[in-house]
Amino acid sequence: MLRSMYSGISGLRNFQTKLDVIGNNIANVNTAGFKKSRVTFQDIMSQNVRGAQAPTATRGGVNPSQVGLGSTLGSIDVIHTQGFRQMTNNPLDFAIEGDGMFILMEFNGNDTNYGNAKKYYTRAGNFYLDEEG
Repeated sequence: MLRSMYSGISGLRNFQTKLDVIGNNIANVNTAGFKKSRVTFQDIMSQNVRGAQAPTATRGGVNPSQVGLGSTLGSIDVIHTQGFRQMTNNPLDFAIEGDGMFILMEFNGNDTNYGNAKKYYTRAGNFYLDEEG
């Protein structure tokens, strides 16, 4: 009975993570450049209860029997598929077709050395000019 409880509890805990990821996807549906995520699961471990049996003259083979001991979170993957493009008539709105990211660089003071700049990556192409141009 303990194994069945552990299996059920691990499944509920992992499903809560899946619901969290779905909620995050829904909350950011209108965020420019947001990419949805998905959750994958995997077995924690299984225990062999009965081994496989070879076929005989009167009966086919028997597969092994296993008892699962629950599941765990396999991964949370970000899906980088192409989004929809729409015309905005803003000359500073850009779109990336296919793979790739915009690289944004932040410089400190008058330093224009690209190696010293902080780099940020985004797929959101809604750029604007600040007070310094």
